[in-house]
Amino acid sequence: MVRSTAREIAVRLAYELSFTDLSVQELLDQSLSREYFEGLAGEDGLYAEAPNEKQDIRKLVCGVSEHAAELDSYIAKYAVGWKFERIPLVASAIMRVAMYEILYMPEIPNSAAINEALEIAKKY
Repeated sequence: MVRSTAREIAVRLAYELSFTDLSVQELLDQSLSREYFEGLAGEDGLYAEAPNEKQDIRKLVCGVSEHAAELDSYIAKYAVGWKFERIPLVASAIMRVAMYEILYMPEIPNSAAINEALEIAKKY
């Protein structure tokens, strides 16, 4: 699985955290299982290959969950003319993931995090 696919799955999970009653660990255990991927593979090519140890999906989603308040405050601060509550959940999930990568994952170039966020936003 390539990093961009893993990132998009992380965005979907970050989005799902906005409205699920599951804890982040429960959501990750359920959503990153081989059986879950096999069940969705026919419907969505994103799930054609299960993630391996090299993908940082767990780290990314846990980090976004742990730092959600901080990330949301940055979004609110820089969203000129927008109240945070008006920003669609998908857009805020994309921004949270990209901002977490920029702030807490120095091995990922900022330009890559921004570019991937834009590509995911175009798709959704």
